Amino acid sequence: MTTSFNYNNTRISYTDIGSGKLVFLLHGFGEDAGIWQLQKEFLQPHYRLIIPDLPGSGDSDLLAKDNITIDDYADVIYALYQSLQLSDNQQISILGHSMGGYISLAFAKKYAAIVKSVGLIHSTAFADSKEKKQVRLRGIEIMAEYGAFAFLKNTIPNLFAENFKQQFPKVVESLIEKGNQFTVSSLQQYYISMMNREDKTILLKSLNIPVLFIIGTEDVAVPLQDVLQQVHLPYIAQIKILEDVGHMGMLEATDIANTAVLEFLNNF
Repeated sequence: MTTSFNYNNTRISYTDIGSGKLVFLLHGFGEDAGIWQLQKEFLQPHYRLIIPDLPGSGDSDLLAKDNITIDDYADVIYALYQSLQLSDNQQISILGHSMGGYISLAFAKKYAAIVKSVGLIHSTAFADSKEKKQVRLRGIEIMAEYGAFAFLKNTIPNLFAENFKQQFPKVVESLIEKGNQFTVSSLQQYYISMMNREDKTILLKSLNIPVLFIIGTEDVAVPLQDVLQQVHLPYIAQIKILEDVGHMGMLEATDIANTAVLEFLNNF
């Protein structure tokens, strides 16, 4: 069921489906809740899934606030959790793709008491490097000059491994087409929040809850070698490396990624 709640006069849309233990799935930059469609179908018989459109994506309104941070998005997710009117501080597993992973870590830091486990799906605890920040600043300029759709049209193909792009061009084209929904303001908010986020490696080391890492060997956005420097930090870690997969394992290696997520949720 797709529904919504009001957060500071901002409409936030989300899907609430299935039953059982709570699992939140957070999408990444240039995506909406629909990116999880294949995971929703697979996990729905086992868990209650809460899948929001982050502010400015899908059917959710943009936050009317300057200098948005990753913590601001974590606060939105906590407000969503509260709107569910659960009893006894029910714990959740929170899994995020790319930017959604940054939000998941921020959520785990701010609201540790209700977090049972965290999943970083093609995501990282590292902050942006100086070079990455410069790339984001240039991206913000390009968005303003050419528009949101033109920016996504040029960047989305780079998120997929070459073999997948050749074999399944319609999947890539479909994701590009959904880029029409985004405004320049929403994409710029995301970039600013990601650019200014703090390093979370110390948090990873202090977490006493399980952490799932799903990593693509061909991921240029969150490189394998960067994430491998982090997987030893949590007390409990489950690691799945997807061979010949880029940044979009949910689409590029759906069965393997789904199985890894289900095993993680079942084990922890």
